[in-house]
Amino acid sequence: MFARPGLPIFDYVKATSANEVVTLLREHGEGARLLMGGTDLFPNMRDGRLHPRIVIDLKGMPGMRGIVHGPTGGLVVGAATTMNELVAHPAVRAYCPLLAYAAASVASYQVRSRATLGGNLCNASPCADTSPATLVLQAEFTLQGPSGERSVPATEFFTGPGQTVLQPAEFMTTIRFPLVPAGACTTYHKLGRCRSGDLSLVGVAVLGYPDSGLPSGYRFRIGLGSVAPTPIRARLAEAVLASHAPGKESFVRAAEEARSEADPITDVRGTAEYQRDMVRTLTIRALGDVWAKLKEAK
Repeated sequence: MFARPGLPIFDYVKATSANEVVTLLREHGEGARLLMGGTDLFPNMRDGRLHPRIVIDLKGMPGMRGIVHGPTGGLVVGAATTMNELVAHPAVRAYCPLLAYAAASVASYQVRSRATLGGNLCNASPCADTSPATLVLQAEFTLQGPSGERSVPATEFFTGPGQTVLQPAEFMTTIRFPLVPAGACTTYHKLGRCRSGDLSLVGVAVLGYPDSGLPSGYRFRIGLGSVAPTPIRARLAEAVLASHAPGKESFVRAAEEARSEADPITDVRGTAEYQRDMVRTLTIRALGDVWAKLKEAK
């Protein structure tokens, strides 16, 4: 049994296998909580919002932590991999820089040394910085549960604030990122109340690459965070960019569409109208950044 100042008493188990985790989750139900980084779990326990009877530590399980650059060029990331590990890893920086950009924007350096990619995704906060990146990178989430293993696209994983498709006794093990298209360039723009260490008011992830099959000659993917019940792809904005040549005029038109697709709420951090306006502003900036990189890479 563990007792710490400000925390309830709980049993701690360091899991060694997926079967053990599934068995414990089925046995304890809502009384069990999974531990990867703990940056949300322990504050919620300290503040009395959670009272788990058992905390199951996943970090030591095979495959739960680490980054593998696969033979096809994609990345496989263990769900318990920390944000700082993502930011510093050579393969992430070389082959999936958008993931590094997003991870680097999470909270502070100290928090990033504990916060994990899987935890950031499974908490399903609309303002999670890595979620828009997983949408535009077309990530696949590997989930393990009583029925075995299954793969879920990032676009189908989030169902609402704090809600996902995870079933009882199911947990995330890895996140798979396919090879990005040839010539792709990316960026992530975030607006918070201060320059660093804050939750996102608006997050815009953009990936663009040459595509000769489109009228514009380029395809763009746009992911928005913190401006809807879940992270979303700005599909209408993407359609504008597919049919109009890249440039200031088309970027403004696309940004207006992205603004219309956003569905934020007014809360203590800002009004819904302000967030919509900032979607427009950050989308224009992000598209401009990616376009500049694409032109430079020609």
